[in-house]
Amino acid sequence: MRARMAIAISGQQVEFREVILRDKPPSMIELSPKGTVPVLSLSSGQVIDESLDVIDWALKLNDPDNWLRSNQSEKSSELIHTNDNEFKHHLDRYKYSKRYDNEDPLKHREKCLIFINELEEQLSVSQFLYDDKISALDISILPFIRQFRIADMDWFDSLAKPNIQNWLMKFLESKLFKSIMIKYDKWEEGDEKIFFPS
Repeated sequence: MRARMAIAISGQQVEFREVILRDKPPSMIELSPKGTVPVLSLSSGQVIDESLDVIDWALKLNDPDNWLRSNQSEKSSELIHTNDNEFKHHLDRYKYSKRYDNEDPLKHREKCLIFINELEEQLSVSQFLYDDKISALDISILPFIRQFRIADMDWFDSLAKPNIQNWLMKFLESKLFKSIMIKYDKWEEGDEKIFFPS
């Protein structure tokens, strides 16, 4: 999702292949043996298989709204690191607790709230996480907060966290977000090429 947003806003277009992670095509594993998405194969032969690196690649080609300005901040790096590590660890065990043995999802939800509270405080001083405009920091964290809400929407929406709730809804209702959330059929070898954005 975050890679898609960066590609869309940068005006790039890529050949798009939707994969199901439980049925990964061999061509994907050949490109990136770790078997996670996204995987971006460039015409130069370079393979980029981390979403943050895809964001960086796209915005370095064209960054019309200066989203990369947040990358100069140590605070931004710290927030993304916490998001992608501690928060994601607890989010997985909250949202997908049945995949883990002897994990209490509510304990992990409480751990997630530590990061939610940090973001809530940051959003009390600016409209977005870096300043008053969208930046790469926002799109880097957004998908995980969306997943946290999806785990129990009624509970999340009942929290006294108006800043992060408003921040999230700005994205969910935005033209950009709606444009990148198009559903694609699973890609099969030999399928006609499709492109993103279409």
